[in-house]
Amino acid sequence: MYCLSFRLCSLLVSCILLLTTELVEAKPVSRPDSSASQRLLVLLDQFQNNPVARHGTVALSVRRVRDGQPFVDYKSRQTMSTASTIKLITTATALAVLGPTFSYTTTLEYDGTIRDSILSGNLYIRGSGDPSLGTWRYAGAPDTPTLLAIWAEAVRKAGIRRIQGSVVGDASLYLNPPVPDTWPYSDLGNYYGAGLSGLNINENLYRVFFKPGSAVTAPATFLRTDPALPYLRLTNTVSTDAVGTGDQVNIYGAPFANQQWLTGKVPLDSKEFSVKGALPDPAFFAAFALTSQLRQRGILVSNLPTTYGPGQPAPKGQPKRTMLHTHWSPALTEIAQQTNFQSINLYAEGLMRTAAQRLVPGIRTTDEAVEAIENFWRMKGVNLDGFQIRDGSGLSAVGGLSADNMTGILARMGQEKVFPPFYETIPVVGQSGTVRSLARNTAAAGNVRAKSGSIEGVRAYAGYFTAADGELMAFSIMVNRFTSGQNRVLTSHFERIMVAMVGVLGK
Repeated sequence: MYCLSFRLCSLLVSCILLLTTELVEAKPVSRPDSSASQRLLVLLDQFQNNPVARHGTVALSVRRVRDGQPFVDYKSRQTMSTASTIKLITTATALAVLGPTFSYTTTLEYDGTIRDSILSGNLYIRGSGDPSLGTWRYAGAPDTPTLLAIWAEAVRKAGIRRIQGSVVGDASLYLNPPVPDTWPYSDLGNYYGAGLSGLNINENLYRVFFKPGSAVTAPATFLRTDPALPYLRLTNTVSTDAVGTGDQVNIYGAPFANQQWLTGKVPLDSKEFSVKGALPDPAFFAAFALTSQLRQRGILVSNLPTTYGPGQPAPKGQPKRTMLHTHWSPALTEIAQQTNFQSINLYAEGLMRTAAQRLVPGIRTTDEAVEAIENFWRMKGVNLDGFQIRDGSGLSAVGGLSADNMTGILARMGQEKVFPPFYETIPVVGQSGTVRSLARNTAAAGNVRAKSGSIEGVRAYAGYFTAADGELMAFSIMVNRFTSGQNRVLTSHFERIMVAMVGVLGK
């Protein structure tokens, strides 16, 4: 009985092994791209189930640029916060609508008459929404002190030695509030929360300088602002923290409010420590700074500086103006590259508004601009179900879109004539921009072009990569509501996924 049972068992085992072998041999062999895609899905499951993300949402979309064919979808149709990756949509739209050589113009003008070296009228700085006016970022373009000197010299060359009127910062291009209503109040006084004006200057930035106290918890002394803003009232409660703790200062303020509060901590290990704030009224600062520059050069200005814009529109029936000087911004490709490389919110908001006004002249609000951009891509055949953005920069945590929306636009952008210059505006992983330290010494470095995004509870990357067979692919990966304090773990997951992505075959 034992031998019979043993033989029967052996026979059964042999049959099972034979059947299993036949089934395995009959199963189709996975193509390399299929196995690479499966590898990606496994990594995404591991990411989603890791304690860092298990209570949040991870999403990925990978799409072929040539024809928009989706290759990998992982929760890709869920609307999520994108953070700054939305700047890719903003810069793509601006380049497609305005063209890569577009430049902003800012003009210096006057009204009234000039007689005996006296201007009986006002001097105007008319803005066109240029977010780069007076920046320090571009070789050959004047920074703010240089620009003010150029304008003052233009006034002198016009034979004006006295202005019986005001210097006016003309920001009347936009008459609505300068920041979207979904931006957090705690961001508005800080540089990255600077509002968009019809007349921006110096990236709407000023610096506050502190002298740390002599010990931890000691009050930090407010020293000065740069540039000087004597009309700004700053209440300082900043204290001193341990060596190496970095910038922990938050500036509380709001557009057009000259009262600002300085809170938080600065590190002990510095003689001076500076933080970046947002000019509450950049158009007024431009008028104030030019007034000061003229007076320093002996050109008298009778009246105080003023502005036209939100809350104070230009009066009707204004007299004709005469132009003294025109300033041209860098080309749009340069502004778009800085937007994506340095993740400048002000630039993104400016580009979105300018592109939208070209699409729909006369729009007045951020919501109208968003609608114009959404319609632009829908008309090009992109599926934007779930598209709910609220700004052009991603600072709003309320709006969002899906990974599928993002790759749909990126793939469609690949068909535009301006795609080559747009592609060059995106940082290279492991090499440049905000992703220069990501995935170094891996297959993703030097291959993946990506815009990063990060706000509280959100990390994201989006852009392009070249697949193993040479196909250009668009991708978007996002994680929302992750566990705080786990940045290294998050970064490790993102890097593994990027490395796996570049192994996908696109054909």
